[in-house]
Amino acid sequence: MSRWLIETDELAGLLAAAPDTDRVVLDCSWYLPEAGKHAIDDFRAGHIPGARFIDLSDISDPASLYVNMLPPSELFSRHIGALGIGTGTDVIVYDAGYVSARLWWMFRTFGHDRVRILNGGWRKWRAEGRPVETGDAAAVSPRDFLATPDTTRVASLAEVRAIIDQGGAAIVDARTAARFDGHEGSGYPGVPSGHMPGAVNTPWALFFEPAPSHRFVSPVRAAEIFAERGVDLSGAVITTCGSGVTACILGFMLEEIGHSDWRLYDGSWHEWGQQATTPKLVKPR
Repeated sequence: MSRWLIETDELAGLLAAAPDTDRVVLDCSWYLPEAGKHAIDDFRAGHIPGARFIDLSDISDPASLYVNMLPPSELFSRHIGALGIGTGTDVIVYDAGYVSARLWWMFRTFGHDRVRILNGGWRKWRAEGRPVETGDAAAVSPRDFLATPDTTRVASLAEVRAIIDQGGAAIVDARTAARFDGHEGSGYPGVPSGHMPGAVNTPWALFFEPAPSHRFVSPVRAAEIFAERGVDLSGAVITTCGSGVTACILGFMLEEIGHSDWRLYDGSWHEWGQQATTPKLVKPR
């Protein structure tokens, strides 16, 4: 049984049996800015009963030159506390895409291990015909949430450059093959595409079962995927992607197979691609 996952039937049972327990269900659905829409509108149209909404953009560093970066602990504490989450709260995160693992990583990086991901997320919940609530979330009383950052979970640009030059860890990139290979734009205006020397492309979508399940693959299958892609799991691993979001899926699956020696390169390609001196490789067509 996974420490970090909760199944839809278990969540439904918890909500029906003990709705007033110190537990918060968070909808963290999110769209890239280029999508031209906001997930709060989806939340208002339908969400798990009693859920609250959190926007990844609100809990990312507003002062950073790079997108979706880990925020100052004070900012995270303020936003999380405003959602009625305290130090002892059990948090269950879900979405309609690929963001839940990022929230899981952020909570743990800020010292809160009482967090699980709804396996299959919103799409599985809906496919099973489970109860749905519409409108805004109910008002809640703020709680005191103390974020205590663990910087050992984060790899910096300088550390990744040193690993590329000297070795010491496998670098695994969660982006699509087209973006990794440089055959498609990076997704960010003015940022060239390509990949880091030595990085192994392991697209995040490989780790999800197809519709209607949308569940994470089993640990056995996850280990097979890493092996098939040629990822060296004999030592430390650095996960990366476009902006530090889907890279957390790789980290989550590493945890699921018992490989806890991994860190997230939070700046990911959005930072790496904008540096004049970083090597950027492109595969020939």
